[in-house]
Amino acid sequence: MTVIVDTGGIIALVDADDTHHRAIRAIYDADPRAWVLPWAILPEVDHLLARHVGADAASAFRRDLAVGAFRVEWGVDADVSRAHALCTQYSALTLGLVDASVIAVAERLSARAIVTVDLRDFGAVSLPREMLLLPRDAAWNGDTNRANP
Repeated sequence: MTVIVDTGGIIALVDADDTHHRAIRAIYDADPRAWVLPWAILPEVDHLLARHVGADAASAFRRDLAVGAFRVEWGVDADVSRAHALCTQYSALTLGLVDASVIAVAERLSARAIVTVDLRDFGAVSLPREMLLLPRDAAWNGDTNRANP
């Protein structure tokens, strides 16, 4: 199973003070190997961790990346084309390259879910019917096949 992670998902995982931390941590702990980080979120996560959580958190994130603690999806050319198409289609959202790339990677990899706290953007995009937005769409019990719509 593949779970694509948005910037907010990583921030909530790392920041114990984040309101979504417990739910995101439970999702991560259930199957950390399922988590895939699209390349596009990496600079944003680094910046936001340093700014809002602290330099130590940003450094730990970079160290985790360097030792392979997270699987990174470096993408293909078609991801950028799909991201551009999504930004055009949902221009009223000002979706942006990062969020659109997360969706493009999730679609290409047929991900079971996207871990995000950004429901304003991700909740407005027409995703494949079977793709969940976690933690919103699941009563998390370690099984992303069990949605609680």
